[in-house]
Amino acid sequence: MNASGNAPDTPTYDAGSFRDPSSRVWRDGEHIRRGLDETAAADFEKTAASKFFSKAITAGQMVATEKVDATGPDGRTWAAVLEHERVPVITYPHEWSFSMLQDAALLTLRLVRAAIDEDITTKDATSYNVQFIGARPVFIDVPSFEPYRPGEAWWGYRQFCQMFLFPLMFTAYKDLPHQPWMRGAVDGITPEQARRVLEGRRAGHKGFLSHVWLHAKADARFTDGSADTVSDMKKAGYKKELYVATIDRLIKLVEGLEWDRSESTWADYSQRGHYQSKELLLKADFVRSVAGQAHRNQVWDIGANDGMFSRIAAEHSDTVLAMDADDLVVDRLYRALRADGTTGIVPMYMNFADPSPGIGWNGTERPPLHSRSQPDLVLALAVIHHLALTHNVPTSAILDNFVSLDSEIVLEIPTENDQMVKTLLRHKRAGTHDAYTLDAIEAQIGDRFDVRSREELPGGSRVIFHLAPRS
Repeated sequence: MNASGNAPDTPTYDAGSFRDPSSRVWRDGEHIRRGLDETAAADFEKTAASKFFSKAITAGQMVATEKVDATGPDGRTWAAVLEHERVPVITYPHEWSFSMLQDAALLTLRLVRAAIDEDITTKDATSYNVQFIGARPVFIDVPSFEPYRPGEAWWGYRQFCQMFLFPLMFTAYKDLPHQPWMRGAVDGITPEQARRVLEGRRAGHKGFLSHVWLHAKADARFTDGSADTVSDMKKAGYKKELYVATIDRLIKLVEGLEWDRSESTWADYSQRGHYQSKELLLKADFVRSVAGQAHRNQVWDIGANDGMFSRIAAEHSDTVLAMDADDLVVDRLYRALRADGTTGIVPMYMNFADPSPGIGWNGTERPPLHSRSQPDLVLALAVIHHLALTHNVPTSAILDNFVSLDSEIVLEIPTENDQMVKTLLRHKRAGTHDAYTLDAIEAQIGDRFDVRSREELPGGSRVIFHLAPRS
C-alpha cells in the first residue's frame, strides 16, 4: 500500500493491490483507501470480526482500518472500501537494517500465529506488507488475511522465506548485507540461491535443512513437473497442527538470528573526535535555529549517523528520514530509537550517491525515493565531500540535485583545509579534484540558492549554510 501520498500523480502499488485484481489502493485527499471485490470483502468481514484483528489494531501492530462509503477513483463500485491510517513515508526492505527486517519478520509471524487460532491465515507474506512508523513496524496489507481452509499449508511460507528468512540468514550466517539482494529482485532470494550461499557449513546453520535445502529440493521437483504441492499435502492429511508448528518454529528461528558484526566504516563516528566540543555545539545550535523557524512535514537527514541532528529536527517536524550508507550505523540507530520509543524518526539505509531506483513491474511498482517523499528541509551535514571525493560526483551536480528537491537545505562544507578532506584526497590522483575548494563551491551555491545564513565553525575548516530555493 502506498500510504505516504507525497506524489499523488506517481502510480504506486503494493503486492496486494497491483498483482491481485481483487483490490486496489488509491489516495483520496488525506485518506488512503482500498477497494475490495466481493470475495475480498467477504474475507475482510471475517477477519474484522476476529479478536486477533481488534487486538492488533489496538496494539498498533496493524494499520488502523475501517469501512467507508466510497467509490473508486475511476468510478468503479467496489463491494467494500476500506480507509487506512496514513503511513507518513513508505520505505522498502532494501532500505532497512538487519534489526528492522527482523522486527518486520517477527511482526508478520506473530500476526499469522494469532490469526490461525481463529482459523484465519494469510495468502502471502511479502516484506512489503510491513512499514515503519518511526521505529515501530506496522502491518499494512489488511486484505492479505483470509479464512483458513483445512488441509492447506501456509500459502505465505515461500514468500516469507524469500523476503524475510533468507535475507536475514545471509546477514546472520555469512555477514552478507541483505540490501543489494532485495534491491536486485523485487521477489527476494530464491531457495536455490539461498542453498548455494549457505550450504558451506550446513551443520552450523539453524534452519538450513528444513527451510533452505528441502525448500530448494522441492523447487527442483516442481520445476521438472513431478510435484503437485497442494495435492500432495492434502493426500498426506496435512493438519492445522503442522501449520501451527511451522509458524512456531519460524518464530523461534528468527528470534535467535543475530548479526555479530561490530565494525564498519562509520560505526564509531558518533564519537565525533574530529570536532571540538564547541564546534559540535555551534553546529547543533545552527541546526536547531533553522529547524525551529517553521514546523516541517518531512525532513531528510543525509548521513545521519547516530541521529544527533535527526533528533533535533524531529522536535520541529512530523517525520525525519535518517539516512545513512552504513548498514551497521543504521542498525544501531534503529535499536536506539526502538529502545527509547521515538516515533518521529525513520532510519533508512540509503547511499545518496546511489539512491533506491524504481523496481518491479515497469519500474513503478516500487517507486524511487524522490517519488515517495518530498522533504521540506534537508540536512546535508558533512556529506558533500564524501559524495564529491569518494563517489566522484561533481559538486555542481550535487547542488543541482539539492535544487531539484525544492527544499530548504542545511549544508555543511568541509573545506580543502579539513583533515578528512585531506585524507580522502591522498587516495586520489593529483589534480583530479582541484575544483573542490570553498570558493568554487560557494560560487556554485550563489548561482542556485538564496543564502539565508552562513557560519564558519571555530576550527576554521568547516562552513555551514542555510540555503533556500531561489524564488
